[in-house]
Amino acid sequence: MFAHAGLSAGEITGLFALWSVVGVVAEVPAGALADRYSRRAALAAAGVLQAGGYALWILIPGLPSFAAGFVCWGVAGALVSGALEALLYDGLAWVGAEAHFPVVLGRVTAASLIAQLPAAAGATLLFLAGGYALAGWVSVGCCLGAAALASRLPEPPRRAAGDEAGGAGYLATLRAGLTQAASRTVVRRLLLVVSLLGGLDALDEYFPLIARHWGVATAVVPLAVLAIPLTGAAGAAVGGRAAWRRRPWVPAVLLGTSGLVLGAAGLWRQPAGLAGLACYYGMYRWVLVVINARLQQAIDGPSRATVTSVAALGTQIATFGLYAAWVLGQVVAIAALALGAALFLARLPATHDDARQ
Repeated sequence: MFAHAGLSAGEITGLFALWSVVGVVAEVPAGALADRYSRRAALAAAGVLQAGGYALWILIPGLPSFAAGFVCWGVAGALVSGALEALLYDGLAWVGAEAHFPVVLGRVTAASLIAQLPAAAGATLLFLAGGYALAGWVSVGCCLGAAALASRLPEPPRRAAGDEAGGAGYLATLRAGLTQAASRTVVRRLLLVVSLLGGLDALDEYFPLIARHWGVATAVVPLAVLAIPLTGAAGAAVGGRAAWRRRPWVPAVLLGTSGLVLGAAGLWRQPAGLAGLACYYGMYRWVLVVINARLQQAIDGPSRATVTSVAALGTQIATFGLYAAWVLGQVVAIAALALGAALFLARLPATHDDARQ
């Protein structure tokens, strides 16, 4: 769509860079906003902002509106990243069901991965029927529908959620979240691990390219990589149900195994190696859900979304490390990053009780 509107490759790259910069700058302040006012409102506002960005692209195609749309989308992403897990965890804790958080998070993650498949198919059909405009307006409708659904999510009152500082101002909320992220050793370590693991997820952008490099015909690349997000969804769903609390070493071993499988597939460089890539992605998603759940259980106080946003900020920074690894050694180098993250993960406290100390 951008190229069709006459933008050059450099201008399109600039738009993507703007999108990334806005996300980095807005990440933690947006989490503090959700903590200070309402996580539910943050999710609803994110849907409206993203819808507004898409509407700008359709109504006023051109570089300025495309840039404004990416600013809206970047802020929307920042509003969601901290608020969603905080709302889920505190909402479950409100009714005494916080032990179910890993299961719920696993289901949410699995649904987000599975949804990519019908969305891609729907976009293809919409484009054939009505071009960019029809696909764009349906996207606007989806975002507004998501905002409406988000506005109906239950949210515990701030004080009922254990917020003794419910009347604190925005800056105090932001400071409390940053202080916890920096001063509590286990939270700080978990934030680092979540950031490293989250950065590895950018590998999914390379799945079609990997398939082509490994000898898969270009025409069948979409079908060849179809199993990878499905395996990731299965891993996320299983990870949410895993009895990891009794076997805290399992995530580190599983992540290390996934790195070895990925490295072997990267050295083999054959079409059948996509099965190894799918196995890696399923195990990786299993571990990511487990560690995100551990982070939420380690966080205390009313600034949960702020602390979670610090992890999201770290993920965006770690993503640049994955890009550099791809340039240096492609799949094998990224497998080395996964093994390094597994070694660091093995040094985390073994239990939730340890995380409170």
